[in-house]
Amino acid sequence: MYFDGYGYHGTSFEQTYRCYPASFIDKPQLENGDKIIMPPSALDRLASLQIDYPMLFELRNSATERVSHCGVLEFIAEEGMIYMPYWMMENLLLQEGDIVRVKNVTLPKGTYVKLQPHTKDFLDISNPKAILETTLRNFSCLTTGDSIMVAYNKKKYYIDIIESKPSHAISIIETDCEVDFAPPLDYKEPERVVPSSKAPAQGEEAAPDEEPKFNPFTGSGRRLDGKPLKYEPPPKEKKAAAAAGESSSTSQTTSRQLQGKLVFGSGSNPPKQKEAAAGKEKKQEEAPKKEENKFQAFTGKKYSLKG
Repeated sequence: MYFDGYGYHGTSFEQTYRCYPASFIDKPQLENGDKIIMPPSALDRLASLQIDYPMLFELRNSATERVSHCGVLEFIAEEGMIYMPYWMMENLLLQEGDIVRVKNVTLPKGTYVKLQPHTKDFLDISNPKAILETTLRNFSCLTTGDSIMVAYNKKKYYIDIIESKPSHAISIIETDCEVDFAPPLDYKEPERVVPSSKAPAQGEEAAPDEEPKFNPFTGSGRRLDGKPLKYEPPPKEKKAAAAAGESSSTSQTTSRQLQGKLVFGSGSNPPKQKEAAAGKEKKQEEAPKKEENKFQAFTGKKYSLKG
């Protein structure tokens, strides 16, 4: 007979009990595993059935529909009562004296389990895997969604079962099971520094700022008597345009004259060339006059003291 993926051979064992923590029976070692203490009548009933060993049980809280799995340590409890670890009662949301349904079950052997510690303190232990391996020797099965308790160095560490294979509930008795760890619940990743959007993209170099050029004599003139100036110097742009116009006009006239064409109008004989020619003639006329007026030494008349 099979039910919900688990095999129940023959007539299955199923009974309801009132649950109490292990502290009520003075069995502190019960907190270090997943085994419960059942009454002797349960042993008589199980012995008459064809069940698989080791004995594994399904625990169900019908009020909250929480399910877990466990093994059995002893059959010395009072009739109608069972004792279980307190952390198991917390998983099932049970209080002292609540009703829990117990049913025998067969679980597959586990091949993989993924654990997640509640705090980073568990990873600070010198060898957490060795401590976990030693602790799990007191366990008979694991159920996905449960939180188990690992006691070490007078401190309790809680670990969540977040994944198990090949089923959501597995047996870990005499089996090679691969164990993987997820980051602790209180673990925070270091914040990454995000580059600002103002920074230039890679491969793009910022354009160099143009250095200001030195321009002499760009200031404005002032009179000593404080009166306003009648002459205002033209701006730089106008000067540059005028200079460009003059250079273009002179280049046009010279190019035309070099081509051997007659050019009529003001451009044919520029006034600057006329002034330059007249200045040369004046210099040539004034040169001999200046030579005549030069001072000549010892050119005076001779006088005798005798008379």
